Amino acid sequence: MANAPGSRLASIDIIRGAVMVLMAIDHVRVYSGLPGGGPTPGIFFTRWVTHFCAPAFVFLAGTSAFFYGRKHQDLSRFLLTRGAWLVLLELTVIRVSWTFNLDFAHYMLAGVIWMIGWCMILMAVLVKLPTRTVGAIGLLIIAGHNLLDSRFFELASAAPEHGLGWLWTILYFGFFAEPVQLGPGGPPLVVLYSIVPWIGVMAAGYAFGTILISDPARRRRLCLGIGLSATALFVVLRGLNLYGDPSPWGGAPDGGDGRAAMPALLAFLNPSKYPASFDFLLMTLGPTIALIPALESARGKLAEWLSLFGRVPFFFYLLHIPLIHALALLVSQVRLGEVSPWLFTNHPMGNPPAPDGYTWGLGLLYAVWTVAVVLLYFACRWYAGVKAKRSDGWLRYL
Repeated sequence: MANAPGSRLASIDIIRGAVMVLMAIDHVRVYSGLPGGGPTPGIFFTRWVTHFCAPAFVFLAGTSAFFYGRKHQDLSRFLLTRGAWLVLLELTVIRVSWTFNLDFAHYMLAGVIWMIGWCMILMAVLVKLPTRTVGAIGLLIIAGHNLLDSRFFELASAAPEHGLGWLWTILYFGFFAEPVQLGPGGPPLVVLYSIVPWIGVMAAGYAFGTILISDPARRRRLCLGIGLSATALFVVLRGLNLYGDPSPWGGAPDGGDGRAAMPALLAFLNPSKYPASFDFLLMTLGPTIALIPALESARGKLAEWLSLFGRVPFFFYLLHIPLIHALALLVSQVRLGEVSPWLFTNHPMGNPPAPDGYTWGLGLLYAVWTVAVVLLYFACRWYAGVKAKRSDGWLRYL
């Protein structure tokens, strides 16, 4: 599929759509009561496939900013206002969607949309620099932030003792440090997604736009070269525990804390996501970038569905959490004869373990996910039609 420079690439829409659909699996898992990452291979890979979502989404958000800047003169202002809008939505609409409660005084969550919002605000400054410089800064952050690995947990524990500890928590330590108190007596903010290294991912995605506007042959060659090289580098660094992750995969036979050790393959494929390690980003972004050339000629119903979701990703995101949450209420009523109060606690962080008898099996998890995706298809098709017919400025923010 040939694309004129600057036109919309079908492969990017398909990847973005696939990211949204995979992301929904993990968010159904949140309400299923199943743990993230174990103990069985089935549960592990149910979580593992969703690891590709945040890196691809943030990387392609940077690429979208690059394409926006090619057509508009207000890129910095757009990134600033959209970023602030995303932060506001995370702390209000999205927080209520996750919890279905209004207890703001005791729980606030800095999730992925919060992180993307702040990264956009920072990108509003970075895009003033030459594109190559933005890309170099991004790669330096991605590859270099694990230099702190040897002291990471020590520094995170000590963060609350320092006056700017709250800033370091937001920038890097995340939930490994104490929640950030929002003012005297204010609510605690649990930081799930720190800004570093994600600002590096967005900056690298911005510079990646220069590859996507090159001629098709060069674009495919570079995508394959970059993607496969990143994947190979992950195998070497992770396999030999050379660099790029604070947690080596060859642990004690008993898991080090009395639990059964994770099988070697699963441990190898389980680099740190919070904050996202260099190995984690190589493992996820490498295959994603390598896949772009193969998807340029994708056809068929599945490609059409994914492309539709990829054209309206944020609309999908805003709808999918309350929809999945509502489906979980329905499942609880049918299975238990009541709506479990657990479904109104602080998902996805700060919630207690699921009550006895509540946890779903994988079959039910995937059934609910399928229902959610089908319902979202019709909503997204309607909204994509609205965007195609209208050019209102507010549509750029949803």
